[in-house]
Amino acid sequence: MAVLTSNLDSEVWVPLLIADWQDTNETLHLWTQIIGKIRLVLAPKVNHWWHSTLYVTPRGLTTSTIPYKTRTFQITFDFLNHQLVIETNDGMTKTIALMPRSVADFYQAVMSTLLDVGIDVHIWTMPQEVSDPIPFEQDTQHAAYDRDYAQRFWRILVQCDRLLTIFRARYAGKCSPVHFFWGSFDLAVTRFSGRPAPQHPGGVPGMADWVTREAYSHEVSSCGFWFGKGSIEALFYAYAYPAPEGFPDYPVQPQEAFFSQEMQEFVLPYQAVRQASDPDAMVLDFLQSTYEAAANLGNWERAALDYNPVMKS
Repeated sequence: MAVLTSNLDSEVWVPLLIADWQDTNETLHLWTQIIGKIRLVLAPKVNHWWHSTLYVTPRGLTTSTIPYKTRTFQITFDFLNHQLVIETNDGMTKTIALMPRSVADFYQAVMSTLLDVGIDVHIWTMPQEVSDPIPFEQDTQHAAYDRDYAQRFWRILVQCDRLLTIFRARYAGKCSPVHFFWGSFDLAVTRFSGRPAPQHPGGVPGMADWVTREAYSHEVSSCGFWFGKGSIEALFYAYAYPAPEGFPDYPVQPQEAFFSQEMQEFVLPYQAVRQASDPDAMVLDFLQSTYEAAANLGNWERAALDYNPVMKS
């Protein structure tokens, strides 16, 4: 039985500073890209690339069910037992240990294990949205796996997924699942106004313009949680595309939130959430008020889109 680190058991919003887990962060980022690309190749295409994402589970992150010919399978990162689990619909289960190992070694282990269960898949092995990318099969540089910090990463995802799911349920219009994007290494949920958007100019580092244009083909208000990088610590974020006039100056909640000129989106530092007397209320206020910034300034049809259920006893 896996046992959580004792000093984390009583904490819901656990500490996770970039400097403390940078190497594990970078390795996990690349491992999730390998698994995400397998789903991307085999799953039927869904609008805005929703068929490529991963999902938070009570144990880690999963692809959910992937079709393969007449069979199905799923791949799951289990951060309690520190295993990658591959399961098929015909009863086969294989595991790969999550431990300090290079991206190249992890890639080879995943591909050979899939072949062992009769799944032959080929992916583009160049990482996306990372600086100085190295093909997976050649990357012996990234090889860190700290069990404690991998578990903290997942525990934060569990809390963020919980709150983003509550927020998602308050919208009656088109809305994405709450899902983990392995390219940007963040958890997100996106609301749509129902109107087409002007063509995105592209230029997102590490992402082809045609990919970005499909992702932002329609007006959106998007929010989520990002684990940070470099000098930027973990944070909740919210943005709109296209951003309506006056969006950066719209008053949002809580007072710890602000519009980042560097990132061109509203941000709420994770550290502020950890220190709050009511973290849930703080995060939900941020998500709601930043949505209102996009919807009110963008003249969304909120009477039709916002979900206000009649409560029954």
